[in-house]
Amino acid sequence: MAAGENGHALTRIPEASRADATRARLLAAALDAFATKGFHGTTTRDIAAAAGMSSAALYVHHKSKEELLYLISLTGHQRTLARLRAALAHSDDPVEQLRRVAQTFAESHARDHTTARVVNYELAALSSEHREEIHAIRREIAAEIGGIVQRGVAAKVFVAPDPAMTATALVSLAIDIGRWYRDDGSWTPAEIGRRYAELSLRMVGAALP
Repeated sequence: MAAGENGHALTRIPEASRADATRARLLAAALDAFATKGFHGTTTRDIAAAAGMSSAALYVHHKSKEELLYLISLTGHQRTLARLRAALAHSDDPVEQLRRVAQTFAESHARDHTTARVVNYELAALSSEHREEIHAIRREIAAEIGGIVQRGVAAKVFVAPDPAMTATALVSLAIDIGRWYRDDGSWTPAEIGRRYAELSLRMVGAALP
């Protein structure tokens, strides 16, 4: 603690907290740069400048530009998986599960469209080790959605001759939102979520409410 001009105690910010804030600022700058210029079109100088830092300072907190992409991808995919599992937990009915999951998946891809664009379209820039880690999470996401389709077919509430292909189509339906969605567009994330949920149910031949 230190004293200010008026004798008031000033709380010293811990070094760890300051470092965490700096890393978060660099990640935010990297995300915007990757979304705008692409991974290969972005330099470490671009990221550091956007974060108000020197290029040398960036390497104090992150090993490389690729590590920044990896951390963005990892966080984005983990968040998506957690959201899907939370939506699944609301019901045991495959129709309701698919409605909730499809709505959550589409709406979150619209709300976080900058992150969605980077984590889905810059995967090839990751190292082989990091790419495999991200693909493992993507397989978990696909398995959750595939499980809904399989349960719906087994319960005879879905019609899907090829459940695996149907699940792949359902996942792909929302992923592309990150590419075209803009905040000043005609549709809100909530509207997109509702419409994509309806489209998803139609794809599996489910009875709509």
